[in-house]
Amino acid sequence: MTPEVKVKRKVTAQLKELGCYYFFPATGGYGKSGVPDIVGCYNGRFFGIECKAGKNKPTPLQEKNLAEIAEAIGIALVVNEDNMNDINVLLGAPVKNPNQLELNLGEFK
Repeated sequence: MTPEVKVKRKVTAQLKELGCYYFFPATGGYGKSGVPDIVGCYNGRFFGIECKAGKNKPTPLQEKNLAEIAEAIGIALVVNEDNMNDINVLLGAPVKNPNQLELNLGEFK
């Protein structure tokens, strides 16, 4: 299993726990290139999550797609090993672990 697959599995486990609607879009053929690895909806908010491992960064096309999501008032995230355990916080879900970082997304709504 590659490091990026480990990140994706950790992310999807948390999305399932939150009850999110999500999927992995197909980008070949008729799909759009640069779309985030995971797209979905939580509490009425669209999100796009680009999963990376190590020091890997999104490509310019991935950055463009994430920026378009953010401009449309969606949640655009780049997740790696450093923040892969914080999906509930990044999506604005209630914090269950008192040691977990809290993030106020009110300014983005």
